[in-house]
Amino acid sequence: MATTPIQVSASSPTIDEKKGAGFAGMVGANDLLIVGPGVLGRLVAEKWREEHPGCEIYGQTVTVDHHEELIKVGINPCLKGTKTDHKFPNVIFCAPPSRTSDYPGDVQVAALNWNGEGSFLFTSSSAPYDCNDNSPCDEDTPVVPIGRSPRTDFLLNAEKVVLEFGGVVLRLAGGAHVYWLSKGTVEANPDHVLNLIHYKDAASLSVAILKKRLRNRILLGCDNHPLSRKEVMDLVNKSGKFTKMFERFTGTTD
Repeated sequence: MATTPIQVSASSPTIDEKKGAGFAGMVGANDLLIVGPGVLGRLVAEKWREEHPGCEIYGQTVTVDHHEELIKVGINPCLKGTKTDHKFPNVIFCAPPSRTSDYPGDVQVAALNWNGEGSFLFTSSSAPYDCNDNSPCDEDTPVVPIGRSPRTDFLLNAEKVVLEFGGVVLRLAGGAHVYWLSKGTVEANPDHVLNLIHYKDAASLSVAILKKRLRNRILLGCDNHPLSRKEVMDLVNKSGKFTKMFERFTGTTD
């Protein structure tokens, strides 16, 4: 496996200092940096290692809360903001926007950690598509104009950064079943159709895209089995995995 020597800042934190493991050693041609190694990120790590035995995988987090867990599954944890001269051949950004005030800025920092040789992949959402009438939607469907919705603005601005660096945007379909379950009753149309994708399928798709080394692309990932909001929540209630039961949707539009 080809390697490239790197330099590590002497001030880089270590896990013994309760600041994360930081980076160490050489960067290999198949090494991977995962920004946001949550459920999806850990599955990506597992599948990437199956494809590239012997590679090093790093996981960048906001806190050290789950660093011991990451070490146990073979991911080298590091804290956001760790000083390093590392640049990685493969970078995937799958951190949610909920824990930052500057999502596009965080994506830019991740892009600057990419050496441009392999792939830089950003997992986004299908939310920016301007399609709410149950009509067909694909990669070419128009998006919500900037300024109409803060929710889609931060995603589109982050995606713009990715494309400027030559990376790939993967818009993953999904529902808000956990949020709806917490509310119990939601003012939304029960017949509105949702496209979904399982975490494992999203991870497999992400790894396949990383291996392709694509540039400046926007892709859409879903399982091709759309369900209505009501159908989704009926399945949630029947799953037995939640103590709370969802009651109903009350809306007639959207």
